[in-house]
Amino acid sequence: MPIARQPVESRLWPAGGVHLWPSGGVSSLHAHPRGHLVYAARGVLSVQTERGTAIVPANRVAWTPAGFRHRHRAHGETDMRIEFLPASVARLLPTHPVVFMASDLAREVLLTLTGPRNYEAGVRKLDRYARARLCRVLVDELDEAHEQPLQLPEPRDDRLQAVAQKLYDDPGDNTSLAELGQAVGASGRTLSRLFHDELGMTFYEWRTQLRVYHALILLADGHDTTRVAHACGWSNPSSFIAAFTNLVGTTPGRHRAGQS
Repeated sequence: MPIARQPVESRLWPAGGVHLWPSGGVSSLHAHPRGHLVYAARGVLSVQTERGTAIVPANRVAWTPAGFRHRHRAHGETDMRIEFLPASVARLLPTHPVVFMASDLAREVLLTLTGPRNYEAGVRKLDRYARARLCRVLVDELDEAHEQPLQLPEPRDDRLQAVAQKLYDDPGDNTSLAELGQAVGASGRTLSRLFHDELGMTFYEWRTQLRVYHALILLADGHDTTRVAHACGWSNPSSFIAAFTNLVGTTPGRHRAGQS
């Protein structure tokens, strides 16, 4: 597929593949006739679809159903694994893009399914029966994990879009919702209602999630926890650590160590 910045290495086969992306690498907007899972064995991925942007660190797996237009972006040097699922298995997963918590078993199955050693000449490959069994185990694990709150929905209302763009540009901005409303021509109460009705969360929940997304990107680029906390709007690193852990499931320090 055409891309804006190519992977430094790609290995593809009918059921999936591996892309080794440089930091900042990004694909074109595209779609596939089969649903697929993506996993970052190293680095952090973001997956943008019409439903919003998902951040995929190493303890998450992103599912994109067949036909959904999407774009991948790498944050830090990223080892991206892709597994296309047959329709008989894909039908067991949601009909919309989601992010799942990746259990230890799910990660190992994904790494086995996408391991290049299974496709190199002279090495015994997984036969289709073994692959089918592993795919079913993987889907069962994801079904048990349930959806995770690492998908940031995109606003549709013009006023919300203006607020969102301001915070995309500066996630550390601590301007109140009422003050943001003055800048975009809406009251704080109106914006609060729009966040709830359109995005299913409060403004503060949405902003916290955006900040944690930005933190994942900064951590992937090698910045330390204190610097990341301040860049993302927290004056107190301990408050940042608590918010990060609540959403990602691990502390920033442990997450950063796991990426090295």
